[in-house]
Amino acid sequence: MTIHLDGVAVRLGDVDVLRDVSLDVDARTVAVIGENGSGKSTFARMLGGLVPRSSGALRILGLDPATHADELRRRTALVFSNPDAQILMPTVAEDVAFSLRRERLPAAQARDLVSVALERFGLADLAECASHDLSGGQKQLLALCGAFVRRPDLVVADEPTAYLDARNARRVADHLFAEGSHRLVLVTHDLALAQRCDTAVLFAGGRLVAAGDSGAIVSEYEAILRC
Repeated sequence: MTIHLDGVAVRLGDVDVLRDVSLDVDARTVAVIGENGSGKSTFARMLGGLVPRSSGALRILGLDPATHADELRRRTALVFSNPDAQILMPTVAEDVAFSLRRERLPAAQARDLVSVALERFGLADLAECASHDLSGGQKQLLALCGAFVRRPDLVVADEPTAYLDARNARRVADHLFAEGSHRLVLVTHDLALAQRCDTAVLFAGGRLVAAGDSGAIVSEYEAILRC
C-alpha cells in the first residue's frame, strides 16, 4: 500500500487534530478534501514527515516515518500553497540545484538534471533570474520544479493552486497530474481538481468520514455542503 493508517491520532498541544484514522490507499492520485479545520492539512503534513502521529500505525511507501524518516524524506516531495516558504536560493537555477544537495551527485550530473527540470517547467529562460522577483505563478512552478528534480516517488501537495489565477492554476495542476512514476496526494478545496484524482478521502472534525472513487466522494461532500 502507498498509504496505510490504522487508528492514527495526532494531538497538537491540547487539541486532537486527527482522531482514529484508518485508511489503505494504493491509488496513483489521491484528493484530500474537507472544510477548513477538518484535519486534512495535518494529514498531509503527517504524510510528509512534518507532523508526528501521537498513536496508531502508519506506513507511507512501506516506511514508518518514526523509524525511516531519512528514507521517507528522500522519496517524498512537499509542495505548499505559499511558494515563498520553499524558495531559498537567490536565483532560479540555484534554487532548483539546492533541492539536489542531499543526493551528492557529480556536479555535471546535477547541472544536467537542473537543466532538464527547468525546461520541463518552462523556466529555462529564467534560470539566472532572481527567485523572489518571479510572479506568483512562476514561483509556484519553481517550487514544483525543485520538488520534481529529485524524482520523488510521492508528491504531497497542500493547496498548491490556492493563490493562483486560473491560467497558472491549470499549469500547476497539469504538472502535478502529468504521467510519470510519482504518486500524488493533493489537498484541495477545488472540487473539479479533486475529481481528476483516482481516489478521494473526506475529512470532518479530525476524522476520516469517507474514502473511495473521487467522483462519488466529491458528490457526497457537495451534498453535505448543501445541508
